[in-house]
Amino acid sequence: MTAESDRQVEAARAPRGLDSVDRSLIALLQEDGRTSFTTLAKAVGLSEGAVRQRVQRLLRDGTMQIVAVTDPLEVDLARQAMVGIKVNGDLHRVAEQISALPAADYVVLCAGSFDLLVEVTCRDDQHLLELLNDHIRPIEGIASTETFVYLKLAKQTYAWGTLTD
Repeated sequence: MTAESDRQVEAARAPRGLDSVDRSLIALLQEDGRTSFTTLAKAVGLSEGAVRQRVQRLLRDGTMQIVAVTDPLEVDLARQAMVGIKVNGDLHRVAEQISALPAADYVVLCAGSFDLLVEVTCRDDQHLLELLNDHIRPIEGIASTETFVYLKLAKQTYAWGTLTD
């Protein structure tokens, strides 16, 4: 990426000025992404058309997505883990390569003990071992990895757009 394209990406990701109606719509859709525009309009006190425009803007701008969230265990993905990765060299290049792996659900560049944190979802322990050994560790620039296997999910939420405290 060039410096100009980096600036464009950062500008596109800059926090948007969400008003209370936007936040209410996001909260309602996080509870049920299939809520009708009519129901949303009644809940926030706007016309159906105004709500439709706002939701379409939030989707178009990338502020939110409406997706189906599955329980990994119910779709035969029994092993989840977080992989901490230390990188020598180009962090962005390594992050791009890991992001291309289908089992990598979440890739974040971070500060602290690791340069990258990668959440992975696998069929089983053998699949996790293959992912680590054959696809992640051989990537040029990876100095070390540390894997944190999930034993039980205690909380999972997607309410980021509506947090108030």
